[in-house]
Amino acid sequence: MSLNHIRPWRNIYRRKSRQIMVGNVPVGGDAPISVQTMTNTLTTDVTETIKQIISVAEAGADIVRVSIPDKDSSKVLKQIVTESPVPIVADIHFHYQRGIESAEAGAACLRINPGNIGDAKRVREVIKAARDNGCVIRIGVNAGSLEKNLLEKYAEPCPEAMVESGLDHIKLLQDNDFFDFKISCKASDVFLAAAAYQSLAETTDAPIHLGITEAGGRVSGTIKSSIGLGNLLWMGIGDTIRVSLSADPVEEIKVGYEILKALGLRHRGVNIISCPSCARQGFNVIKTVEILERRLEHIKAPMSLSIIGCVVNGPGEALMTDVGWTGGGAGHGMVYLGGKQVEKISNEVMIDHIVEQVEKKAEELTEK
Repeated sequence: MSLNHIRPWRNIYRRKSRQIMVGNVPVGGDAPISVQTMTNTLTTDVTETIKQIISVAEAGADIVRVSIPDKDSSKVLKQIVTESPVPIVADIHFHYQRGIESAEAGAACLRINPGNIGDAKRVREVIKAARDNGCVIRIGVNAGSLEKNLLEKYAEPCPEAMVESGLDHIKLLQDNDFFDFKISCKASDVFLAAAAYQSLAETTDAPIHLGITEAGGRVSGTIKSSIGLGNLLWMGIGDTIRVSLSADPVEEIKVGYEILKALGLRHRGVNIISCPSCARQGFNVIKTVEILERRLEHIKAPMSLSIIGCVVNGPGEALMTDVGWTGGGAGHGMVYLGGKQVEKISNEVMIDHIVEQVEKKAEELTEK
């Protein structure tokens, strides 16, 4: 449900960027902001790597990055690319030859780090391999691995150093007549990353990959990413995102979508609106939401569900959601569909009934 056409203060005007194709996924321009993650399996363990790629793809990943640290990894990349349901980005550090091999293996994109990929000659060889194999490039600037000359010039990682690093490599690609690239300038410090991205967005029309690198565990990393990415996205900056968590990559995808859903930039699955609960609750709100989150993970159609413990805000929230449940008294609550009050049912059958109604609504939306 979108009311942006009558509430202009909710609109986000995205920065204009040119569009590239990462495999079959458009990045930049007016394309939806794509969500990606990275495998944490040994790449040479093809079975486990493919298994993880499939699991994150089912969670909604549009693009998946795979580390290519050695020749054995690049040797198996072709099989991974062939069996993957989504485009694969080859993550390249230090060894430019791995980039060449990955392009030849069918990677949709090469992620190269200006701070450790080598001199301009090596980068040109990677560019040639990318062009010859229809592969795009991500320039991945990282505050933790800036070039030595920039660290000497600026004394420490700073937005100016990060942007200069990125622009130097943009120039190198463009001087070689290569324009199918996107760029990132990540840092673990939210302020540093945000400042670098804002400056970068003003100096290039290249698609921007957003991320707060090494953000931390599931809780702390989610908070840092939400603040950093959320503010940048709110300003219209960002064409694809990766939430970096020390957690299951599936969690990165979930958090990425929640950030985009909160800003109205992309919708996938059920957006649960629930209260924190209090003494007025007519049922166990926290336990109910925990169960519903698990049981509704399979829903892909974008829709909204309100789960409110009492009648203070419940009816009002239910008016704005596809399906709603408001706690009442004597072990019963009220069901709302499309903002309309439809029936009173027992708390004992509430969860099964809500799941049934959500699945029914999702089926209707999918058929449209």
